[in-house]
Amino acid sequence: MQSQQFKTHGFAASDQFDAWLGWFDRVFDVTPVQPREQGFKASMQAWTLGGGTLSRVAAPSLNVTRTRTLINRNPIDPWVITIGQATTTKVQAGQRVFKVPPRVPFIVSLGQELVSERDEDARLQLYLSRDDYATVAPALDAACGSVVTGAMGALLADYMMVLERHLSAVAEADLPRLKDAISAMVVACVAPSADRMAEAEQQIDLGRLERVRRAVRKHLRSPSLGPALLCRYVGTSRSQLYRLLEPEGGVACYIRRQRLLAAYAMLADPNNNTTITQIADELCFADGSGFSRAFRQEFDISPTELRIASRTGRRLVSQPEDVAGRPLASLDQLLRAA
Repeated sequence: MQSQQFKTHGFAASDQFDAWLGWFDRVFDVTPVQPREQGFKASMQAWTLGGGTLSRVAAPSLNVTRTRTLINRNPIDPWVITIGQATTTKVQAGQRVFKVPPRVPFIVSLGQELVSERDEDARLQLYLSRDDYATVAPALDAACGSVVTGAMGALLADYMMVLERHLSAVAEADLPRLKDAISAMVVACVAPSADRMAEAEQQIDLGRLERVRRAVRKHLRSPSLGPALLCRYVGTSRSQLYRLLEPEGGVACYIRRQRLLAAYAMLADPNNNTTITQIADELCFADGSGFSRAFRQEFDISPTELRIASRTGRRLVSQPEDVAGRPLASLDQLLRAA
């Protein structure tokens, strides 16, 4: 299996950080600790695993954030298991704040707001698509925003490093089996310990919520999407469905928000030329004016204002190239392809 590689070393010092931004554009906001003029020598190597991506990143000190605006604009939500090699990482994931020692894995989701502060270091990161790793969703959601400590954490870290060493010898035909192996190892290492057994019912609900999320995503553009369809697809009762989505404001509110998030992503893409009326119709809003009112209520900006902002104020970054000068996919593209 071939990897993609990118280095900023060949750029002028003042241009190195801007070149690096091309890799993270639309996924993270990245801020260097040292002045850009001093240079930003960084490197990246990534493997697409079929449903996942493993990347090794070496970079100077920096702060990384995934804001609510970025989540709305680009609502990808894979889990990320990260290991820093030499320094401690400070992480804020949702409401949780924690420090992670080097060579200890921690788990976050890109569906949550995130802040990461770290010194110069190399990091190994395993991105797992929710669609392809749905069978382990309850365990990963329960472990989100936490550190995998002890012997199981060390085992998971060792496994990720062994995986990296051997990926070059993995054939495309072996990817389905590799996905199963990764699923088994990850769930074995992050499964709830004895003191978390009281959370078993919560994990069952997380599994049901994951099936609801998949069903809504699959049928987002279908006018028939509603409680009856979700109950059939998820295999649950109407009362249980309402209980699961009560924290989201109810079934209808949850579906509407997911449709509005999809509309936000389309309007924030400067290359998307679908008209606002067509977007409203495609996402099953009764009319354009109702769509615009709901959109402004949700995001405090109108669809027209967002489209103008995306086409006039979006940060422009050049697409990075690999060591041979070929166009390199961004992290966003790799995650979507996975």
